[in-house]
Amino acid sequence: MANAQTPKGGPGAPRPGRTPLQQVIYWTLVLGVWGLIFLTAFFAVFAVDLPDTSKLYEVTRQPSISYLDRSGALVAVRGSQYAPPVDLDKLPPYVPKAFIAIEDRWYYWHFGFNPWGIARSQIYNWTHHGRGPLRGGSTITQQLARNLFLTPNQTYRRKAQELILAMWLEARFSKKQVLELYLNRVYFGAGAYGIEAASQRYFGKPAAQLSLGESALLAGMMKGPSRYSPVAATDRAARRATVVLDEMVRIHAITPAQRDEAFRAPVRVNPVLANQRAQYFTDWVDNEVRQLVGEPTEDLVVETTLDLPLQASAEQAVQAGVAGAKALGVEQGALVSLDGEGRIRAYVGGTNYLQTQFDRATQAKRQAGSAFKPFVYLTAMEAGRTPDTPVVDEPITIGNWTPRNYTGKYLGPITLEVALKESINTVAARLANEVGTANVAATARRLGITSPIQLDPSMALGAVEVSPLEMAQAYAPFSNGGVWAKGYGIERIRTASGRVLYDHGVDKGARRGVIGQPALGYMIRMMRQVIASGTGGRANVPGFDLAGKTGTTSDYKDAWFVGYTGGFVTAVWVGKDDNKPMKKVTGGGAPAAIWHDYMAAALPRLKVQPIPGGDIAPPPPAEPDAIGAIVEGVQDLLHGGREPPAPQEEEAPH
Repeated sequence: MANAQTPKGGPGAPRPGRTPLQQVIYWTLVLGVWGLIFLTAFFAVFAVDLPDTSKLYEVTRQPSISYLDRSGALVAVRGSQYAPPVDLDKLPPYVPKAFIAIEDRWYYWHFGFNPWGIARSQIYNWTHHGRGPLRGGSTITQQLARNLFLTPNQTYRRKAQELILAMWLEARFSKKQVLELYLNRVYFGAGAYGIEAASQRYFGKPAAQLSLGESALLAGMMKGPSRYSPVAATDRAARRATVVLDEMVRIHAITPAQRDEAFRAPVRVNPVLANQRAQYFTDWVDNEVRQLVGEPTEDLVVETTLDLPLQASAEQAVQAGVAGAKALGVEQGALVSLDGEGRIRAYVGGTNYLQTQFDRATQAKRQAGSAFKPFVYLTAMEAGRTPDTPVVDEPITIGNWTPRNYTGKYLGPITLEVALKESINTVAARLANEVGTANVAATARRLGITSPIQLDPSMALGAVEVSPLEMAQAYAPFSNGGVWAKGYGIERIRTASGRVLYDHGVDKGARRGVIGQPALGYMIRMMRQVIASGTGGRANVPGFDLAGKTGTTSDYKDAWFVGYTGGFVTAVWVGKDDNKPMKKVTGGGAPAAIWHDYMAAALPRLKVQPIPGGDIAPPPPAEPDAIGAIVEGVQDLLHGGREPPAPQEEEAPH
């Protein structure tokens, strides 16, 4: 019997294969279902704690503080700076194109994120196994979402939320509106948020006047505002701007001829930022502002005591002086100038603020060396001695301490005036021991030294750690007629609308005398000789009434010169941050040279008067066989009957 055959198309017949079209439809549906499931799960996981988007147009920022010098010139701006939003249509066309070219050249073609960009970034992250920061492949819309709503933390959760918010922004706003929001809210460094604030801060002009080169420079900063800052990294910023211009040519946003023209047109950064002047001073007064009025809740204007032309001279003198003494191991310097009422007119905390923000004018405490001796001598003058009091330079031991002179020699009978101008260590040590180190410390504190002062015998030679600001304010009474003058940098703090929050003049109080006559006149007389014929001769500026004192510390770790004229004092320090010795650098060397170069520029501008209190009547002449014989013998001992040699610097305490 023959086998029965199954009819064609019956129940047992094999299912015919899908046509190619059916295959496409089938797998599209499958992938669509799974994609929908994935998206549902994706949103369920990452959208539950999305930030509130209802405050899209609210701006929360740290208020800005503008610092002005004593003439009203802008010194610096700290804090955040926002400007009114700009209309995209009012910007030169190449401004938005620069950002699109370097940040998101497919901006007008995607719907909030670029899948290919994300894929490339993920491949990079996987191949680098977590080394370094994650790459995100963010579009302009994603960057806007991050800036508006999210933290900068580079995590996969944040990236997922960024993607969700980017799609929300694209669904709610047009491409033009998103790009406009982006340009008005992105951070450009230096406290500037938005293209208008950045243009004003970096170039001193509205964004509507940006050149092609300036636009490329700002767009290039998006990769890292600090790393590509035209202020802190000029060469790197220029190279990045070149990349932006090349990309603009590549996407046909500009022509090669326009790019070449941009190369030929120099970009000039706002000189307030470019010069980076008074940044140490600004840091110092910025902290003072918060102590005086608390954390600002609105934009403030701070009127300072600084004199920008003097500041420029001071910074130039310190930089040149340190560079000139580099071979001798000098690595850093600091300078503080203040007038007779304590107003800080120049303030240099180091040679290069961009390299190190450590402020040596106030934060560093270094041994004063022989620059401390005037407090010893003033105590002695107030106890009844005079510049002509005879003393003997000879070996001395106080307890278990034996000071020695710089030359290793002893001059024998001399006067106190000669002892100070030649910075004789044995005489200063004996003098402090006689008048009492506690009394010397009290004198130093009365004049303005605020750091702790140890009472060991070595304090007479400056084994006391002080800052340049302290030394300047403690010497101020020598310059202003004997009146206490605390150094200060803020005259007035007011809101941007004009409401005064602090005024230094209101609570200044009466001036307090801290040095009387004849002691003041005696000190001025002796300290004049330090510059005229003593260890500070290199500081002399002919034609001006000057006085001061050199200082050098143990093993040449610190060198000072503190000097003054009528109502104006300047303290200079040089050394190394690691407190290692220099190569026999003394106060009469690099510090005195810096002081001279700065004061030579400052004195004509200041129009100073002679030092007040320095013209007291001289004491009656002594017997010829007493003081006269001493002085005559000193000249023989010092100069051997020849012309006086160049003054030698003192040695520090040992």
